[in-house]
Amino acid sequence: MNDRDFMKRAIELAKKGIGFTAPNPMVGAVIVKDGKIIGEGYHKKCGDLHAERNAFANLTESAEGASIYVTLEPCCHYGRTPPCTEAIIENKISKVFIGSKDPNPLVSGKGARLLREHGIEVIEDFLKDECDEINPIFFHYITQKTPYTALKYAMTLDGKIASRSGKSKWITGAAARKHVHSLRGLYSGILAGIGTVLADDPMLNCRLDKAHQPLRIIADSNLRIPLESNICTTAHDYPTMIACIRYDDGKKRALEDMGITVITVPERNGHVDLKYLMGILGEMQISSVLIEGGGEIAECALRENIVNHVYSYIAPKILGGKNAKTPVEGYGADSPDEGAVLSDLKITKLEEDILLEYDVKRGFDNVHRDN
Repeated sequence: MNDRDFMKRAIELAKKGIGFTAPNPMVGAVIVKDGKIIGEGYHKKCGDLHAERNAFANLTESAEGASIYVTLEPCCHYGRTPPCTEAIIENKISKVFIGSKDPNPLVSGKGARLLREHGIEVIEDFLKDECDEINPIFFHYITQKTPYTALKYAMTLDGKIASRSGKSKWITGAAARKHVHSLRGLYSGILAGIGTVLADDPMLNCRLDKAHQPLRIIADSNLRIPLESNICTTAHDYPTMIACIRYDDGKKRALEDMGITVITVPERNGHVDLKYLMGILGEMQISSVLIEGGGEIAECALRENIVNHVYSYIAPKILGGKNAKTPVEGYGADSPDEGAVLSDLKITKLEEDILLEYDVKRGFDNVHRDN
């Protein structure tokens, strides 16, 4: 094995923390001496030991003179756990390979500098692109203080998310649906509009074994959600929040008695102000949100420029129907120049379906619709 192999192993370890480390990053670490791995670890969940300290806890021999490969710059401050730079120095590591720089102002550049001050050789930006790919959520959240937000939808080849009669089960196949549940296990929250709840009565939970369960967030301007809906009746099993503009006191109390958190937010263009809601969620340390609602909430999210990433599942089907629902509805753009702009395409084949992923460079540009 060589340096690249050891860092790739650290990346592999980091990904074991998917869904459980938020709002912290996913990080992996591998300690190597005389060409042999003598310790490895990863950040398992927020509040637990960081990757480096886990690796030192798993040592099979002394780490004196060894190298450590870590996917993110070691922390140098006291938080929920002691600084990892301290452990690296105490264990007499001679060389540190760092993948990603940590954008956290408490760490950024300081961790690497501290290690050099103690005579340790530091190699930065090693397999940087591969390491950066692990933590787009953390990088956004730690710098913006709002959740990294993704829009997800499944549609036919002619752009329909349901038939003209409103039936949507199932647009895509089993592999694509399983992939959606892996996303639910990754994101800290799932956001849907009341229209989706009334039409589909979804659960919005993750159905993979031992997976993280996201906070279910419903944008419901007038608190219309039925008490007998799946969202309400399972609220004691899955964390649930409803964001509304106005409410009836009796309905609010009934929902809270069922274990649901009800918050009020300002109105924007007749809907829940999603940008304001993202600010609240950021303060709650909800570092990422997956939007799984219908066309109206998708349009609002793009118009308010809160979407960072798009997952578009495309099935080899054609439904037709001029009134059949599409992924993004609402007011829309006035011209092609004012449409949302995407970049950095990634394509994944899921049996007969295709997943297209894009980063969002810009939401809708006809901002005159805003209040």
